[in-house]
Amino acid sequence: MWTCQASVVEFPDGRRVRGASRRDSRQTAEHADFAVYLLGSAPRHPLPEYRWVKWRDFGVPASSADAVDALREAFERSLGERVEIVCRGGVGRTGTALALLAMMAGIGGADAVDWVRANYHPRAVETTGQQRWLREAAALI
Repeated sequence: MWTCQASVVEFPDGRRVRGASRRDSRQTAEHADFAVYLLGSAPRHPLPEYRWVKWRDFGVPASSADAVDALREAFERSLGERVEIVCRGGVGRTGTALALLAMMAGIGGADAVDWVRANYHPRAVETTGQQRWLREAAALI
């Protein structure tokens, strides 16, 4: 579990996940056990245990099935491990992924974006395309 609170989101079911920008992820004292990288190209210098989801900035995942599968793994691992969700800026793609995790934790789909904006970052889920993707991805969880 995470001991620091910076950028760590605690879901109603008690799971904790840290959201981060690529830069912040590398500069923290407490490192993740597992990371999901939401990037347009494969991550350079990733953690030993990670998943990469091909996801361009301000866009949606190249494969919804791959994204949901990686986020499901992150959700399960967050029960006992330090899990981190990372994109370049740590806001849009990371916030969108955290909103999907919020749905997995029991927050209703209609409330997930507002919840993640209140509990993580006020600009999380930056585009209408990301909001639309969340509605579509909810059917896959």
